[in-house]
Amino acid sequence: MHNPEVPETLDGWALLHQMFQIDWPHLKTLEEYDRNQIFTEAADFFQELESNKEGASALVQLLGHKGDLMLIHFRKSFDDLAQIELQLAQTSLSDFLEPTTSYVSVVELGMYDMTGKMHEELKSKGLTPGSDEYESAFDAKIEEQKERMRPRLFPEFPRRRAVCFYPMDKKRGDGKNWYREPFAKRAAMMREHGMIGRTYTGKVNQIISGSIGFDDWEWGVDLFADEPLIFKKLIYEMRFDEASTEYGEFGPFYTGLHFSAAELPRMLEGETPRLLPVND
Repeated sequence: MHNPEVPETLDGWALLHQMFQIDWPHLKTLEEYDRNQIFTEAADFFQELESNKEGASALVQLLGHKGDLMLIHFRKSFDDLAQIELQLAQTSLSDFLEPTTSYVSVVELGMYDMTGKMHEELKSKGLTPGSDEYESAFDAKIEEQKERMRPRLFPEFPRRRAVCFYPMDKKRGDGKNWYREPFAKRAAMMREHGMIGRTYTGKVNQIISGSIGFDDWEWGVDLFADEPLIFKKLIYEMRFDEASTEYGEFGPFYTGLHFSAAELPRMLEGETPRLLPVND
């Protein structure tokens, strides 16, 4: 049953982030021939993942102590994500990758405004909330929206150099509880929040993923841009809207450089990997 106080969501790619430290001391002990074999195998493996037609994967060189490498995978199902984890474990490079953390979620589009409009439209047609006819009509409208928003639910990886990922929650303590606020107030706050994001259209690609029931936080946020300073500007500006100021709680931030899978050997040899043109 569709509760008018609960905003509907549209869901797309199953999404997995994997963060690793590279065991550099162990890697350095290998003979040149062995290193080259491992690096070539890994590059081939990740190039195949990178160009997968049923979703794709991206490689990010992380900056700072939280890890050296972040892998981001878009796939149709959790079964597909599980297969990627198993395939990676079979590569020779996996012996030199030490997991630091991971994040499981699903690409999500929130529908605060649309949820309210759909309920009002169906009630205006004389349908009774909770009835079979009402529920069927509502489900049909959800499917219409999902088809319309398909490019945003199943996006390609933005070909942009800078990447930032972080998880976040909405407060639900005794003093402030997002989920106890009236629907109309929550919708208004999210509308304000979204208007700030729209001013960065073209400068930043943002992918929101839902993780309630999947991981320790409620949402994950991926940002892609040509240069990283825009992340600071966007997130700082959003901190002043009510949804963030009063209700936002943020987890650790992971920032790095998106690079081509073919450049992985370059990174493992100690040089900054590049994001190559698609046809290079």
